[in-house]
Amino acid sequence: MAKLILSMDNLQLKDIALNKERTTIGRKPHNDIQIDNLAISGEHAVVITILNDSFLEDIGSTNGTFVNGQAVKKHFLQNGDTIELGKYRLKYVNDAPPPSAAPDFERTMILRPGQVVRPAEGVSDEPKPTPTPVQAPVAPPPPPPPSTAQAPVGAIKVLTGGNAGKELELTKSLTTLGKPGVQVAVIARRPLGYFITHVEGATFPIVNGVSLDAQPRKLIDHDIVELAGTKMEFFVKS
Repeated sequence: MAKLILSMDNLQLKDIALNKERTTIGRKPHNDIQIDNLAISGEHAVVITILNDSFLEDIGSTNGTFVNGQAVKKHFLQNGDTIELGKYRLKYVNDAPPPSAAPDFERTMILRPGQVVRPAEGVSDEPKPTPTPVQAPVAPPPPPPPSTAQAPVGAIKVLTGGNAGKELELTKSLTTLGKPGVQVAVIARRPLGYFITHVEGATFPIVNGVSLDAQPRKLIDHDIVELAGTKMEFFVKS
């Protein structure tokens, strides 16, 4: 499980496990990680964790959020990254290996017409006789767990505003929607479907007339989402 290690002046203060989908950082007591220092805004930043991935977002802090010395607004966290908040440091630790074929980073080998893959030198390309089996047949391996690449693709259609009628396919693992500084939400694509989570803003997004809370909500076909003054329809593409 991923975690953050809080330290100040090279003195380690505590470890915080990222076992929630939304972990808030700030000076006020209601934050998951409270840092009582005037350099830290009341609600400074948030870490969104989806499965083995986490990303950091500054939520309008006064003094900014830095990762490895660079100011960031949004940042995909990688093992060893250091979040800098004034004199405090939060080191991101995640020993989970990266997925071998994440849906957002697929690689494809293309053979052009007429291209032939030749055998290595000294190796004949003639078919070889099949050897006689000497062992009992082995049971086939269990089927792989469901993948987001196999799940139906969802999409968002804008219903109001200047972009009315436009559609956005939700093919990425994480899609951020909204207006920074006003209201922002993230839609996560999981094997079990699509989930929307509030990220930024004093008010929460509305789904089918009901306001969300801090917990993720699964989206159902034809749900109506109201976010940053815009209505959108979630639907599953056939």
